[in-house]
Amino acid sequence: ATVSVLYCALTTTIKMKTFTWEEVAKHCTETDLWIVIDDEVFDISKFVKFHPGGVAALMPFAGKEATEAFYGLHKIEVLKKYLRFRIGKIEGSKKVSCVEKFNPAAMSEVAYSEPSAFQGFPSPYFNKSHIALRDAVAEFREKELKPIADQFENSGKYPSEELYKKMGAAGILAIRLGPGPWLKDLEKAGITLPGGVKADEFDYFHELMCHDQMIRVGAPSFCAGLGDGYIIGLPPVLHFAKPALRERVAPACIRGEKRICLAISEPQAGSDVANIVTTAKKSPCGKFYIVNGTKKWITNGMFSDYFSTAVRTGGKGMFGITMMLIERGEGVKTTPIATAYGSGCAGTALVEFKDVKVPIENVLGRVNQGFRCVMYNFNHERWMICAQVISSMRVVQDETMKWCYQRKAFGKRLTDQPVVRQKLARMVALTESQWSWLELITYQMSNMEFKPMMERLAGPLALLKYNCTRASLQVADDAAQLLGGRAITKTGMGKSIEQFIRTIKYGAILGGSEEVMADLGIRQAIRQYPKHTKL
Repeated sequence: ATVSVLYCALTTTIKMKTFTWEEVAKHCTETDLWIVIDDEVFDISKFVKFHPGGVAALMPFAGKEATEAFYGLHKIEVLKKYLRFRIGKIEGSKKVSCVEKFNPAAMSEVAYSEPSAFQGFPSPYFNKSHIALRDAVAEFREKELKPIADQFENSGKYPSEELYKKMGAAGILAIRLGPGPWLKDLEKAGITLPGGVKADEFDYFHELMCHDQMIRVGAPSFCAGLGDGYIIGLPPVLHFAKPALRERVAPACIRGEKRICLAISEPQAGSDVANIVTTAKKSPCGKFYIVNGTKKWITNGMFSDYFSTAVRTGGKGMFGITMMLIERGEGVKTTPIATAYGSGCAGTALVEFKDVKVPIENVLGRVNQGFRCVMYNFNHERWMICAQVISSMRVVQDETMKWCYQRKAFGKRLTDQPVVRQKLARMVALTESQWSWLELITYQMSNMEFKPMMERLAGPLALLKYNCTRASLQVADDAAQLLGGRAITKTGMGKSIEQFIRTIKYGAILGGSEEVMADLGIRQAIRQYPKHTKL
């Protein structure tokens, strides 16, 4: 892979000088300061005045071994960032530094830090093509997304059109929509799917791997800005639009040339979709619908060209709802909404429609049958949310495990403390159990036709979403207790945990609240209850 090969070339082909411990010890002043990490010598004399902790934090290690102290306070990526200060290694040392082996795109060797299928265990679900796609998406993430993630997250700027086009050209946008004819269309257009996966072999486990890797970008608002609205906004067009409309809109969105979002929620109707009040009335000429109303909390709404929108064309309740595609233009106004992300680059919007003319050809599905389209679309959305939540749980669990192993307190590693191991055990058990259920449902999705899949899996998906968002709260709590102050600090070793804690309720609210999910799951079960069965 390009990134890892280049990185290894830079770090292993340069022959370094060697120094004795006696030579290192001579460089122990504020203006001439060397330290040793993993038997490698770093001259940080020019860095001292920029060190966030000041010179006082560095002087105890001037001219000395600093490995344990460094890893107790910093992530390994910090060492990689300042590798330019490395000047050599300790004479006679055969130790391979951690930074030499560090490749953020590679699979972790830490137990439970990857799905079991990627840690040497047999799997009925995954094969070499899933690994190839996983690796390709990880490389794209590290090369194209990770380096700019914090910049966008901190500035609040929306992901650029150029970045969307890069994702389109790499096939990243296409594979986040599940299996479908659009993948073959992409191949015909000369675009190769990540990892060289063929359209015919692509399944929902491939898409799952994409979501698993994309969430590891590590900047929640930026991550959502990379297409969360697109993932839920384009499927209604793909599955329910008339051919002419689908051909005009879908390819441009999949290539990243146009952007789309889903506009369902309203100020007065969130999970209660059947009671939306945005109206669409036919024009006197009969060629248009005139749309009036407001949508709220619309992810990617600030920069979208299209809005897959639920409107009321009939009477009250679910049988008066129609789905239609509204294009940005006259009468469409978007206003940013500040959310718990703390950044605006997700483009979360209040969308106002005022006398917007929508061609009747833009109706998705049948008039007054839009509620069914919404429900069908919810399944994939909820599955995606589950994938993002559980993968985020794994990231938090992984970083907490590493922290507890390398951090020492009261004279021993945190992992030497029974109470710490109990918390880690609970985090692992919750993450692994949720992932196993997700794999099971993903298998069903990969082996069912679209319509029965949407009908039969609504209940199980609702219960999985309810359960994994509940479990995520416990994982967040345990991680916070183990990392302490770092877990509530936006930078440094607890950065991922702080982000997870701050945005944890997104999964529990978006796509249907926990209470609605729990109720839906059991209502579906009761609906299928065999009448002849008694206790």
